[in-house]
Order: sequence, then C-alpha cells, then structure tokens
Amino acid sequence: MYHGIINVYKERGFTSHDVVAKLRGIAGQKKIGHTGTLDPDAEGVLPVCLGAATKLCDMLTDKSKEYEAVLKLGIVTDTQDTTGTVLEQHQVQVTEAQLEQAMQGFIGAYDQVPPMYSALKVNGKKLYELAREGKVVERKARPVEIYYLDILEPYQQSTNEIKIRVGCSKGTYIRTLCHDIGAALGCGGAMAYLQRTKVGAFTLDKAYTLAQLQEMKEQGTLDSAVTPVEDFFAHLPKVVVKDSARKLVQNGNVLPETALVQSESEEKGWFRVYDCDNRFYGIYQYIEEDHLFKPEKMFFL
Repeated sequence: MYHGIINVYKERGFTSHDVVAKLRGIAGQKKIGHTGTLDPDAEGVLPVCLGAATKLCDMLTDKSKEYEAVLKLGIVTDTQDTTGTVLEQHQVQVTEAQLEQAMQGFIGAYDQVPPMYSALKVNGKKLYELAREGKVVERKARPVEIYYLDILEPYQQSTNEIKIRVGCSKGTYIRTLCHDIGAALGCGGAMAYLQRTKVGAFTLDKAYTLAQLQEMKEQGTLDSAVTPVEDFFAHLPKVVVKDSARKLVQNGNVLPETALVQSESEEKGWFRVYDCDNRFYGIYQYIEEDHLFKPEKMFFL
C-alpha cells in the first residue's frame, strides 16, 4: 500500500471523484482521497492523498491556491462561466486602466456570494441540484481573500477576453470572481477557462497526468511520484524520542520532556516526532504548562 501524496494533473472532463476512482485502480488500493473539488471543465493541480496520508486531506484543503483563468467580458451566465446559459449581453467599452483598477479593488479581504452552481449545501441539498430545478435560493456571503490578481496577457478587444492569475484563500470561486469583476466594470463577465497552478507547495510543473501514473505503475516506478507524509511537515522542527519511550509513541501517547533524546529547536510549538531509527510517527504539540508533548496527527503504521 502507498502512503503519501501524489500531485495529480486533473484534465478537463474529469471530476475530482473520477480522478480518485482511476487512481484507486492504478495504485491498487481503496484508501485514497482528494484535497478539494476542481470543476470538471477546469484542469490543473489536484493533490491526492493515499493510505495514512488521507489524514492530511483536511489540512491540504486549507492551503492557499493559485489559478490562471480567462475572463470574458460582456456576458452574464447562470453558471458564471461560458458553459452556462447567457442571461445578459452588453457592449464592452473598457480600457486597460479601468480593468486594472477594477481588479485591484478585489485584492485583500472580500465577501463572496457562492454561485448557485456549486456543491455547497442548503438545507441538506446541493446548490447545483436546486439550480438544475430552476430554483434560486439566498446564499450568505463568505469571507475569502485574494492575495494577488495579475493580468497575464493584454486585453483582447476582438474576443473581449483577458488572461489573469489569481492567488487566493480556500473557498474562493474563480467563476464568481470573474462575474464580480464584470459587474464592477458594468458590462458583466464570465469565466472562459480555468487552470489551477498551485495548491500549497504542490505546483503545476511537478504534477502527473493519470496516463503518466499508469505508465509509472507498469514500470514499477509509481512510488517515485508519491511524496512522503513527513515531507509535508518539513517546515516543523524535528524531535527524537529515546528508545525507552518507543512504546509510548507507537501507541500515540503523550510524551514527557524526559522522553526526548534530541530536538532541532528550543522553541515550543508543533514538532515532527521520530524514534531512534529515524522512523516518522506523527505531529506533536508541546503543552508548556504540563511539560509534555501531545499527539495531534499520527501516521505510524
């Protein structure tokens, strides 16, 4: 069984669940989970957790993300992208300066109303299910944050399209951002293309397609695509427990300070915990008032 994270390049036409199902067949194991839904028409980075690393899914979902998108001005659609039904069409008379000014207005904290065509639930039912029934319900705005919003290619007047790069917090809908930029300009807007280029430390240039992963499996090299769980926590200081405390850490018990043989840091906080054989066990938090280390996430098998 594989234990770690594979940086999958999700291709257009696949749902995130499709990727998981296909990777289960490639890896030959059931314990696999993705780290955040990517629309079927979108493509790009989708970290997938295998085995013990499935405990990381919620942590990876919280990571910041980066996207490249194409914003088409002059239309408003029911899905907020160009695959939907056009509800409004407008003449576009926008200068590059006006476009940049409107985009700058979204950088920072931003209350975003989720689109109807989304997997969020209202009264136990997904919004996109309600939307397909022709229903529109009130959605509460949710706080998101746009870290940066750049123009990648000059505005094309012939197509009313512009390519942008967005760095944002979790839960941000790029479709909605495109819609809102268009509304701010007074001409409407919809997303014409979306590619996720980064999730935390996982980047586009190091992502594998499902076809590549299948080929690696056949060649017996699939393990080289799996990032070990401990690498995800490389930014945390390392502590090693004495051999006499091995049973404590194996059972996921709290560790007194006296159980440590060495530490990479004098700071108190979160730590990677290893035994004397350099085997990674999990993440512990130091509780200063009790002078002990408390287990937070255990990955030992």
